[in-house]
Amino acid sequence: MLAVCATPIGNLEDVTLRVLRELAEADLVLCEDTRRTKVLLKRHGIEAKLLSYHEHNEAERTAQLLPRLKSGERIALTSDAGLPGVSDPGTRLIEAALEMGVPVTVLPGPSAVETALVASGLVGERYQFLGYLPRAEAARVALWAELAAWPHSAVAFESPRRLPASLRSVADALPERPVAVCRELTKRFEEVVRGSALEVARRFPEPPRGEITIVVGPAAVKRGAEEDALAAVAELVDAGLGRWRAADLVARLTGHSRNSLYRASL
Repeated sequence: MLAVCATPIGNLEDVTLRVLRELAEADLVLCEDTRRTKVLLKRHGIEAKLLSYHEHNEAERTAQLLPRLKSGERIALTSDAGLPGVSDPGTRLIEAALEMGVPVTVLPGPSAVETALVASGLVGERYQFLGYLPRAEAARVALWAELAAWPHSAVAFESPRRLPASLRSVADALPERPVAVCRELTKRFEEVVRGSALEVARRFPEPPRGEITIVVGPAAVKRGAEEDALAAVAELVDAGLGRWRAADLVARLTGHSRNSLYRASL
C-alpha cells in the first residue's frame, strides 16, 4: 500500500494523528529531504526507515519502489511540507502505483493554499490554484491578462527572491486588485500583508525571507453585469426552472456568486 501523507507547512504540531501512526507503522518512509523529515519524526518520538524521493531521482526511485509496493510493502510518501503531488514530487509514483493496482490512500492535513486563502480574507465560493508563478515576465503578463476578468481569487506559490518582481508585475497590470502576501504561515514569524496590488508591491521592494504564498483577489463585478445576471435568473425561473438551479446555471456561466444571485432574485 502507498500512503500519501500530508506534513506540516511550518508548525510541527499541525501533523495529524493518522499521519503519525502511518509514519510509525510504514516499512519505508519516502522523504523529499530526509533531514527535514527526521526533525518531524524526532519531534513526535518516531523511528522509521527513510529514503530520499525528490525531483532529481523521482523516475529512478519510482522504478525501484514499484516491485516493493506490488509485493505488499507499506510505504509512506511525504514531502517537506504539505501534500505530496501538489507542487511537490509524488505524482509519478502515485500514478504508477494506481496503474499497477496498488492501493493508494491519501492522509490529508495542512495546506498552504487553503491556509493562505482564508488568512487573506479573500476566500469565496471558488478559487483557482496557479502553482508557482511563471519565471518569465512575458508569461506573468499573460497570466494577469487571463485573470483580469476572473471573478474569484487565485492562489500561487512564489520564491522570496522573485517576489518583488512578481508583485511589480501584477501591480502594473492590475494595480487596484486586492492582493495578500502570506509569509511563513503557521511559523513563529508568520506575516500576512494585505492591500491593493500597488500597495503590496511597495511593501516588498526587496526579497523577504521565508516561504511565500500569494493570493490575488477577484475582479470587481460591474453593477450592470450583475443586473444582467439577475435578469437571466428571472427569465429561467419564469420558464419553469427552479430558482436555485437557475442561479447555479447563471453563476457557472458568468462567474457570479450562486448564493448572491439566489438571494438577490428572491
